[in-house]
Amino acid sequence: MTQHSYTTAELMVAAGARALQDGQIVVVGLGIPLVACGLAQRTHAPRLRMLNEIGVADFQPVEVGVGNSDPRMWYHGARYSGHIDVMGTILQRGLVDVGFLGALEVDVYGNINSTEVPARDGGIRRFGGSGGACDMASLAKRTIIILRHERQKLVEHVRHVTSPGFLDGPGARERAGLPGGGPAYVITDKAVFDFDPDTCRLRLQSVHPGVSRDDLHASTGFALEIPPDVPTTPEPSAEDLAVIHAIDPGGRFTRH
Repeated sequence: MTQHSYTTAELMVAAGARALQDGQIVVVGLGIPLVACGLAQRTHAPRLRMLNEIGVADFQPVEVGVGNSDPRMWYHGARYSGHIDVMGTILQRGLVDVGFLGALEVDVYGNINSTEVPARDGGIRRFGGSGGACDMASLAKRTIIILRHERQKLVEHVRHVTSPGFLDGPGARERAGLPGGGPAYVITDKAVFDFDPDTCRLRLQSVHPGVSRDDLHASTGFALEIPPDVPTTPEPSAEDLAVIHAIDPGGRFTRH
């Protein structure tokens, strides 16, 4: 724990929850995104409806489990259908408000790489790629991206566009025929970013408590503008922490 009695992961959960609104439909996977959605449901967004890729709809997890198939996540689920129903019938019809996505790399336009990164020996390390992330990035009304804040992860241009953000700038999504609205926020363990509506580039929205300007510059792989009056990310409240600890009682995703 930090001197403020919360972890950075819990701060990220609270920031993710604040980015969600009541009544939204959210496709969410394991980890911090799931805990953030659960926090939003139990605080300011009781009508938020979650979907996971395996087909469970409108659930209220008792606690996070070991995988998407853990029934502790399905509590109060309205329906258990299948992958095609969630990723096809619901997502491709334009009904998903938010897709929560992770990434190996994110660039200044919110493009995601989860396919390949440089290896220490000079070669290439390859990973699993998109899964359903490209569908969500292409079709959801907005996306929220969560990743660790490191120089090799926040870059000017991703090595491989696995899931599209704003591609190469304003109007690019429309020209590519992508109906979704693109990324809304990037949440890291040091800061929260949104996107400038004119340039579609990452824009610093808030800095987490205790993170210095030098640290931000050193850990960001592109020239980062830090306004002199940039706000500090709000800390999780006592109520937030109580809910987080109830959803993730063993601290699998939030205690480190």
